[in-house]
Amino acid sequence: MPLFELTGVAGWLFMPMAEAIIFAMVASFILSRTLVPTMANFMLAAQVAEHRNPEAHHRAPGPFKRFQQGFERRFTAFRTSYYELLVRLVAIRGRFVLGFLVCAVLSLGLYLVVGQEFFPEIRSGSLQLHMRAPIGTRLGESGKISTLMEKRIRGYLGDNVETVLNNCGLPFSQMNQAFIPSPTVGTEDCDITVSLKNDASPTAEYRRALRRILTDAFPGTQVTFQPADLTAKILNFGLPSPIDVQVIGRDLYGNYAFATRLAQKLRHIPGLTDVSVQEPMTMPTISITTHRSFALGTGITEQNVARNALTVLSGSSQVGIVYYLSKQGTSQLIDVQTPAYNLQTLNDLKTIPIDRGDGNPQNMQPQLLAALSNITFTGTPAEVAHYNILPVFDIYGSNENLDLGQVSRDVRKVMDSMRKELPHGSRLTLRGQATTMTSAYTQLIIGLVMSIVLVYLIIVVNFQSWLDPFVIITALPGALAGIAWALFLTHTPLSVPALTGAIMCMGTATANAILVVSFARERMDVHADALKAAVEAGYERIRPVLMTALAMIIGMVPMSISNSENAPLGKAVIGGLLVATVATLLFVPCVFAIVHHRKSGSGHPPRGSALEEGARA
Repeated sequence: MPLFELTGVAGWLFMPMAEAIIFAMVASFILSRTLVPTMANFMLAAQVAEHRNPEAHHRAPGPFKRFQQGFERRFTAFRTSYYELLVRLVAIRGRFVLGFLVCAVLSLGLYLVVGQEFFPEIRSGSLQLHMRAPIGTRLGESGKISTLMEKRIRGYLGDNVETVLNNCGLPFSQMNQAFIPSPTVGTEDCDITVSLKNDASPTAEYRRALRRILTDAFPGTQVTFQPADLTAKILNFGLPSPIDVQVIGRDLYGNYAFATRLAQKLRHIPGLTDVSVQEPMTMPTISITTHRSFALGTGITEQNVARNALTVLSGSSQVGIVYYLSKQGTSQLIDVQTPAYNLQTLNDLKTIPIDRGDGNPQNMQPQLLAALSNITFTGTPAEVAHYNILPVFDIYGSNENLDLGQVSRDVRKVMDSMRKELPHGSRLTLRGQATTMTSAYTQLIIGLVMSIVLVYLIIVVNFQSWLDPFVIITALPGALAGIAWALFLTHTPLSVPALTGAIMCMGTATANAILVVSFARERMDVHADALKAAVEAGYERIRPVLMTALAMIIGMVPMSISNSENAPLGKAVIGGLLVATVATLLFVPCVFAIVHHRKSGSGHPPRGSALEEGARA
């Protein structure tokens, strides 16, 4: 099973990174066996000559040479201190190993506190608001409200506002409706996009403040915030919020009443904001019911009534699409419509003239709409949505101040408590980032476990032993504990990038542990003393272990402090490798000494044996 094979956008984001790592590792392996030895043969020739004939080089050292000599003196002192510490820890290896394991296991409990997110939120330098005035508000009034909201927004954000774009009413065409993620259902809806001059602005703080300011200033108008950056929109899979509670069934009015009650309870969940029912059922509607007997008595059919009413109210393009071909060869849509100022009252609607559309060759008296029809006021669904054919009501919500994992768990609890009130034949489901996050976490954790198992089996084949690979992978609990502490101290929730960083960290931590254990096996084959071999392995391999870990840690620093969705990946790798390196240099030698001490039957390691060999080298 591929480690980075996730559902949806997670796989789309991380498969290229996984492929890049694989090809880079293959290329580095080939170069390390071909180019690196060749370059070492040419570039290190001067150092070999200097060691063979030290008297022939009496030149004053340059600045780089002096820096290297000073570094070597300090590193030697550090390695000597490490050797002394390792000797003492090997002497009390049982207690140290037990204490380290207890600390590592307890640190894993931090994963229960850091929270869970699908992908972290990044500062995009923009805000996306959706405003819904009372159902049935005219388009002109909605535009006025959005303009007043814009003034409030500019007053709060000040000079940080670059542009504000308002889009009110329904999209122009079905193409816009399909490809623009907007919960617009009528003339009462407006989308407000705010572009900020500073891309690193604290958009989360702005959302909290504007939500309070706009709600207090415009009572009766619903204000919700949507994902503003492209990554968040993709992660929502077209939904305007990360949490989507669906009430599915054919009982429209019963399901709508249940969805309204459920939304009221969801609004009391801490951390859940912008809760709204997407499909309102109370759109003010004028119903025109034609009396066929009256109409036929005047030679008018119900089709004539419908065509005349639609032309006046919605334009001629509703009943017959006509294009004009210009001289330049472009087609222009012709739409004839009654001006809005001529339809201001109910009497204007009642006096719409009705004809048969044949030019009136008999010169008959035109009829009025009210004379042929009953006009009544009613409420109808503003939007009818379907999911897998069945009608559905969507309750949208976003998490704020709390992680998505905790909020989604609370949402599920409320849903379970309300299931007994569901109308007969209806069902309740949860969609959105919450379900995708659970699926992605499951696959990543399975990939992490499988990577550890596969690495263990590969090491078993190479070492021809079951014990030494076990000693090697004992450094991995320390890496997981380091990742937990890194996320906890930086207030970063667990996410898909963090789990990806954990998989990357496992590889480097295992490689460093292999360096120590393989050298310890070689030394034990020489003198058959497990304790002495463990100390010598740590002393001799401390330089390559630190170099490998520091190279990865330093390379991850820019990513960890960046404003991107991969920042948790860098933090996880840095925290995991810091603790895994300590485990490799201190914990792994002690475990090796415990496992192999019974076979060797030796005593404490002689102090200075590795130091003397290192000095001679």
